[in-house]
Amino acid sequence: MKNVKSSVFAARITNCLQTILELEPLLRTIDSGHLLLSEFKVLRAFMDDMDSVSLDEDDVSRIETATERFLQELKTPVTLTRQGATRNITFQ
Repeated sequence: MKNVKSSVFAARITNCLQTILELEPLLRTIDSGHLLLSEFKVLRAFMDDMDSVSLDEDDVSRIETATERFLQELKTPVTLTRQGATRNITFQ
């Protein structure tokens, strides 16, 4: 049963990380996006080593919440960029 939970936790975290990593092209269009792109190496490394990480429900929930907040914070800069606003957009 523990292995099943670990697999479910790993799948949930992988989903979050892949969602963020798929935003790389979009982040390149946002003025301050380059600040976040440097962190993608860390995310990729974490995904590669995730088998060695012990996970529990609280950890997974925090990562899911952080991913959701990150996506929410991107809405305004992305919307402005798509509407042709200046590239001088910063994150809060």
